Amino acid sequence: MKKVVTSSQMGEIDRLTTEEFGVPSLELMENAARSVFEAIVGELGGTVKGKQAVVLCGRGNNGGDGAAVARMLANAGASVHALLIGRVSGTSGDARINFDRYLDECGVAKSDFEIGSIEEIEAVWAGLESSDFRVDVIVDAVFGTGLTRPVEGIYKKFLASPLKYARHRSVLLVSIDLPSGIDADKCETIGFNFKPELTVTFTSPKMANAMTPAAFEQGRLFVREIGSPCELIERADSSIFMADEFDVTDWLKATEFTHGSYKKKRGAVVIAAGSKAYAGAAVLAANGAIRSGAGIVTVAVPEIAHPAVSERVLPEVMVRAVSASEAGTLTPKSLDEITDLKSTADAFLIGCGITREPPAAEFVKRAVAERELPLVIDADGLNAISPLENMESGRSPIVLTPHEGEFKGLSGITGGLLAADRIKTVREFAVRHNVICVLKGERTITASPDGTVVINQTGNSGLGKAGNGDNLAGIIAGFIAQTEALRSKAQEEDPFKDVLRAVVAAVYLAGLAGDIAAQRFGKRVMTASDVRDSLAAAFKELTGVKSP
Repeated sequence: MKKVVTSSQMGEIDRLTTEEFGVPSLELMENAARSVFEAIVGELGGTVKGKQAVVLCGRGNNGGDGAAVARMLANAGASVHALLIGRVSGTSGDARINFDRYLDECGVAKSDFEIGSIEEIEAVWAGLESSDFRVDVIVDAVFGTGLTRPVEGIYKKFLASPLKYARHRSVLLVSIDLPSGIDADKCETIGFNFKPELTVTFTSPKMANAMTPAAFEQGRLFVREIGSPCELIERADSSIFMADEFDVTDWLKATEFTHGSYKKKRGAVVIAAGSKAYAGAAVLAANGAIRSGAGIVTVAVPEIAHPAVSERVLPEVMVRAVSASEAGTLTPKSLDEITDLKSTADAFLIGCGITREPPAAEFVKRAVAERELPLVIDADGLNAISPLENMESGRSPIVLTPHEGEFKGLSGITGGLLAADRIKTVREFAVRHNVICVLKGERTITASPDGTVVINQTGNSGLGKAGNGDNLAGIIAGFIAQTEALRSKAQEEDPFKDVLRAVVAAVYLAGLAGDIAAQRFGKRVMTASDVRDSLAAAFKELTGVKSP
């Protein structure tokens, strides 16, 4: 996970990197520029020789990064047209050094670099449109993390003109640190902003990099190390993190298959789900769990739903019929009938498709009260315990997986949740109730009882369809079961920490499978079953990725 920091915390990390660890600030700027240059080279097929680039520079350090990128592009064989909004004489520090270096090494006249009026901006882009200079890449290095108010006037023109130029052309748009026009510390946008295809940020993501809707404006996000010690990042007073691929690869390594692996060592999942009306939910949850890598998956369903479930689950899933109410739902008696399954299981999932009938709700309440292993609660299982009362500490972890509507029922809040509210509200909820809460949405947020919040960056709007919640719940339960089965290797005394790692990895991987499904089928067509079937490709994509 990568810690999410504020712009002031990032400034402090940069300062201490120089003052305490002796890394020159100019070296940090050079490293930052190098990471942007390398990202551009990668996007343009491995070389920029013969490519045409425009680099937009502000007068601060973000502009200094841009000038260094322009120099590197030119030295690598690209034709570069860098533009500074203002005068070089009005700049200072490391930025000034890089502006002067760009002008000297690339043989550029200040008059071709400095922009001082809207008329000059219009003339530049009119000239580019009428010339043979076909732009391949435009780099936004105007504001970075320093902006706190909307972009207006000449600055807006400076950023909008290249966007207009690129609208009907094949141009790679890149922002350094943040798209100019975005406030680094806000989840919401504050007005007009540059809209790149990718953003390269440094050391740690900022809130606007991590949370929507601001994060939707940045395109793909690359987080690059530029020389700040991990110790300084750890010191930053933040308990908000952004999940990345290494959370999954680290989890995969911790739960890897060995020569002695067999089904009873790979984690057993018990699922109590489904009803006469909603057999499909039990099928999706069970299939998600078995596809996640769990060794044994057993789904207990009301006897009336047994035929519909057993005919549709993957053949590796075991199905047990249990007592049903008159409405075809689970009952408290159903819980007694799976005691043997729970006694040998590593994770227990309840709620998918059980309905809101009173017998099913009583089943859930008993399961919560009597829990002896990690318990995942989804869908109508959440409705059964809403509003949530405090969970006793010292018991096995509970993982709740609500969407926003279900979360409102659990927490008792009313009205919509803004992006910033989501983090604060979910964290307070998890701490108060001693649960791990997975709030599903545009950026799924996972909060734990110790106040840690993890923002997931995979997934897409195509996942907002029936069945994907059941699928995710099954994957989460499967990951937890595998973690619990191998707990002795983890050497972790706090079970919540191990379970949190499993949940974070499961949410990331499920979102990645959703992204793969969207590429294969399109968001309009993709189904929860398509997402489940894309899990294999998601695992494969991450195979061999090593932690930094």
